[in-house]
Amino acid sequence: MKLIVGITGATGVIYAIRLLEALRRINNVKAYLIMSEWAKKNLEIETVYTYDYIESLADEVFDNGNLGSKVSSGSFITDGMIIVPCSMKSLSSIANGYCESLISRAADVVLKEGKKLVLCPRETPLNAIHLENMLKLSRLGVRIVPPMPAFYNRPETLEDIINHHVMKILDQFGIETYISKRWNG
Repeated sequence: MKLIVGITGATGVIYAIRLLEALRRINNVKAYLIMSEWAKKNLEIETVYTYDYIESLADEVFDNGNLGSKVSSGSFITDGMIIVPCSMKSLSSIANGYCESLISRAADVVLKEGKKLVLCPRETPLNAIHLENMLKLSRLGVRIVPPMPAFYNRPETLEDIINHHVMKILDQFGIETYISKRWNG
């Protein structure tokens, strides 16, 4: 399986780190990483991780400003794309077909090729424009998976909450993982 992972400038870059760590541990999954400049800034602000570490988790890394990268073409075979966290700017860009970055262009290509696109928007409160853009994308088949904590699994740490969301993202691609507790009735 080949998955493109986009990381935008919304808060919550830790979700992307945990996702990439989980993908690294799964056999036969290749991760293609695109990270915006603001995502790199948030990496410094929000975590102790380095950009070199994030790059080491991916099979291939692309510059967000290089719209000529192979992931910007429908001839690049992929199973889909995850954008986590997804800023409202990126979400709007995708919803309106404005491909000003490699992240939005790759998402546009994933949509046009009929592949799965998963967006994890990070913003609160949401205004009508945010909601309309999410509805527009949802109607196109995009999976909107915001990081909303579950408490039925009795999380004890922030790590538990993050891992649960990563599990929910991977569920969208049929990738089973045991990094979090599931509801067991």
